[in-house]
Amino acid sequence: MSLSDVTEPRKHNESNAGSEGHHRAGSFPMVVLNLRARVEGVYNPHRNSPSDLEPVKTTIAIAFAALALSGCMSAEKQEAEARDFTRSESLLDTAQSNAAIACADQTQCDRAWSLTKDYVAAHSSTSIVRADAAAIETDVPSRSGHAVFSATRVAKGSGATITLYAQCRGMYGPDRAMGSDYDDCVKQIAPAQNGFVPFLRQHLSSQ
Repeated sequence: MSLSDVTEPRKHNESNAGSEGHHRAGSFPMVVLNLRARVEGVYNPHRNSPSDLEPVKTTIAIAFAALALSGCMSAEKQEAEARDFTRSESLLDTAQSNAAIACADQTQCDRAWSLTKDYVAAHSSTSIVRADAAAIETDVPSRSGHAVFSATRVAKGSGATITLYAQCRGMYGPDRAMGSDYDDCVKQIAPAQNGFVPFLRQHLSSQ
């Protein structure tokens, strides 16, 4: 009897988490107003010559250059974060697809299901709250950034398809934006799902 990989749709159950703040859009006008106040305070046509305004002009130029540079750096950082997020989402999709396996008959499926329960318990931050012939579930994580796993067993012919799923509090924010603990969650979920099928194969072959 042999086990075969199958492709399953990705499934997540994430809790909302606040996203990080961005550069304040209202800071630019405030800088201009502050510089204008400095110009009016330093240069008065009734008591100053035009040359007295040169240092202020230099200050204004430097300030505008700094604002432009800051805007460029902020945009580049956001673009890099967006690329990393897209890459991580692709890795998670692949890991979910890898976390499904087909067993051939009742005996093999029962052995694989028992091993799945052990795997879920070993990789989850909370305890198992349900374990029957159709599903293995763990308690909802109470702490952010800690992954938990669950599994389903769906009959298919004389055998079944067993799939491992994951969830992690703080992984996503509103509209599936990157959450505060996204990176920590990915580091736990991807290796666990990618290692699930090899774990079953190794232990089933030795029994």
